[in-house]
Amino acid sequence: MPNKFFWYDIMTTDTKAAQKFYSDVVGWGAQDSGVPNSNYTLLTVGGRGVAGLMPIPEEARKAGAGPCWMGYVGVEDVAEAGKQLVRAGGKLHRGPCDVPNVIRFSVVADPQGAGFIIAKGLVHDAPPALPDGTPGTVGWHELYAGDRETAFQFYGKLFGWTKADAVDMGAMGTYQLFATGGDPVGGMMTKPPMIPAPYWSYYFNVPAIDAASKRVTDGGGEIHNGPMQVPGGHWIIQCQDPQGAVFALVAPKR
Repeated sequence: MPNKFFWYDIMTTDTKAAQKFYSDVVGWGAQDSGVPNSNYTLLTVGGRGVAGLMPIPEEARKAGAGPCWMGYVGVEDVAEAGKQLVRAGGKLHRGPCDVPNVIRFSVVADPQGAGFIIAKGLVHDAPPALPDGTPGTVGWHELYAGDRETAFQFYGKLFGWTKADAVDMGAMGTYQLFATGGDPVGGMMTKPPMIPAPYWSYYFNVPAIDAASKRVTDGGGEIHNGPMQVPGGHWIIQCQDPQGAVFALVAPKR
């Protein structure tokens, strides 16, 4: 788990509406986290948690944060990783914080402003990850960076991520695949000018993209791009939920 993505949160303005939307679109179940004094819902696949749902924290809302998805990257020592991140030019927004016997985490951003979370799970008997491609799990991680190459240097130095193939996208520049140990798990690119700020996007696995596209629009979401086929043969759409959080879907067939 160290240096790999292992969890994802949606922070939103309407948790009940978001729960219904994503349950319909992705097929997740939902259950209360059981953590006292928290409004945190587990989004589940076959009864196993794969992501979390929560209101936007008050301090984040006051700082201007809107609905968004955040990915967690595992580290061995949250405090030390936070210090290394700051020394490398990143920013520590919050933490380290503890959810007793569950997780220790810090909310951070890379030097170009893309937010994510560094964390260490405190549950010693956590089940193994679901198999790659399981519907409802994350199938791809995508960074829209201010500058792709310097962003990769930051993550490579901090987490040991390595470059995989690079795809020439013509006028859109280079799409750099990266690995966190093993096969590629995501890609980085320099964001186009119409995207206002760098951010991470996460692709959720679904069985078929056309049926999922209809569920997105039927639920009040928007499709910004796709369906389109990507190298390897999978199909994707890039979307926005009714509260404004961006996300994407990936499927092995149309």
